[in-house]
Amino acid sequence: MSLKSMKPIEVKKLLQQARALLHSRQFAAAIALYQRVVQAVPGDGAVWFEYGSAASGAQDLALAEQAWGKALEAAPKNAELIGMIGHRYQGLRRTEKARECYARAAAADPGAINPRISLAVLMEQCHRLDDARAAVAECLRIDSRDDQARYFGAVLDRREGRLEEAETRLRDLILSEPRHPYVRYASRYELAQVLDRTDRCEEAMKMLAEAKALVRAITDAGALIRGYDQGAERARRFAERFPKDILRTWATYFPVAKREPVPPLAFLGGHPRSGTTLLEQILGAHPGVAAFDESPAFLDVLQPAFHASSDLSSQRINTLRRLYTRTLLRELEVPPAGRLLLDKNPSPTARMPLWLRVFPELRVLIALRDPRDVVLSCYFQNIPLNAVNVNFLAFDRLAKHYADLMDIWLTVREWEGFAWIETRYEDTVADLQKEGRRVTEFLGLTWHDDQNVFFEKSREKQFYSPTYQDVTRPIYTRSVARWQMYERHLAPILPALEPYCRRFGYAV
Repeated sequence: MSLKSMKPIEVKKLLQQARALLHSRQFAAAIALYQRVVQAVPGDGAVWFEYGSAASGAQDLALAEQAWGKALEAAPKNAELIGMIGHRYQGLRRTEKARECYARAAAADPGAINPRISLAVLMEQCHRLDDARAAVAECLRIDSRDDQARYFGAVLDRREGRLEEAETRLRDLILSEPRHPYVRYASRYELAQVLDRTDRCEEAMKMLAEAKALVRAITDAGALIRGYDQGAERARRFAERFPKDILRTWATYFPVAKREPVPPLAFLGGHPRSGTTLLEQILGAHPGVAAFDESPAFLDVLQPAFHASSDLSSQRINTLRRLYTRTLLRELEVPPAGRLLLDKNPSPTARMPLWLRVFPELRVLIALRDPRDVVLSCYFQNIPLNAVNVNFLAFDRLAKHYADLMDIWLTVREWEGFAWIETRYEDTVADLQKEGRRVTEFLGLTWHDDQNVFFEKSREKQFYSPTYQDVTRPIYTRSVARWQMYERHLAPILPALEPYCRRFGYAV
């Protein structure tokens, strides 16, 4: 029986199986079924979209793009579907493809807000503020009271330094009791940023408390915390189980002679809000460095693949090295041509043993900052909740998260035989060239004049870190010892942070 002659009930069953496989991230098996489904129903744009999503999950971007092209052909006027494809492209860091989809979705539905807001957000991340303003203006022409457009207009005001206008917009928005759940709490986070910038600390903390209460009301924070605690304990035990000479043992199983060559690689980690993005931009301005801003290559690709099999033969590890490197290089427009690859990503710091198992030659840079400033800065962040970021809802959880991550680093840095360096944010702020030169030379490179004006290059890039706005201007000192303005609020957790202050050289 040909696929096109399949009965509708049979096609429906096959599609359900494909969707289950896609949901469970069994991408290769899902692709096989979607290939059959699209032959049976070649005109269903939604199915082509799902097929492309499975291909994307399997890292087959050529097939994904082909499938999404078919989806666009099948549903050229479906603004919602076109916007979804745009979000997929944005997740793959294909900025221009995402922009084209959002513009196409907006053209398909002249009254649609979502594709225009998506376009505004994308343009703001690319520092194209005039284009972002134009997209917001379109939304407000459609609906002058739209929650998302009013909120994002205030975000643009703050980005442009128009703090009074931003505050007025945000207070009016909050008083109007927006219906959009994200806007309800995001507007308070945003106002807290404005209040902090104008040294109204108590008001800022009040806004943050309101924002976090709204987040808790729509999220099962307890379940996320339980999941985090279990994972953090496993990661801690995993790091502590190895003797200090474990790298020597691993090297006997995976010697240099058996390692397939990969581009020179360095990892830049540390706790979030420790200055990793600033350091990445300083190093990334060097012509001999290709810097990656929180690439998904490790957490979404390498880590799951590593744990999917107990086979850690040289052949298997070489496969993992290729898998990671191929995914990382996908973000480059041109081949690295001998440049050092710098993967900046704070979260995988807790997976340092895995990094070193697969890449024994890895150079490791750990960004440090006064733990009290780190925790305070994290508390101000409005980022999507997951089993890690849920800790950002409360100071006591943040202190625990800091300890969980940095304890693993303090354990692994005692291991013998790998190259690592710690660099303090405060030292970089005090003397960019001195500290930047020290770290650059650790990577085997010579300081380059372009690194002095790293922010000029940063203005041309799209960032994925929540702090992307801060590295598009010259270094500033306002964030050093900022915690002192909030000492009363931090007081309950200061004893928990004190040991780390001492370990990393901060006065208590």
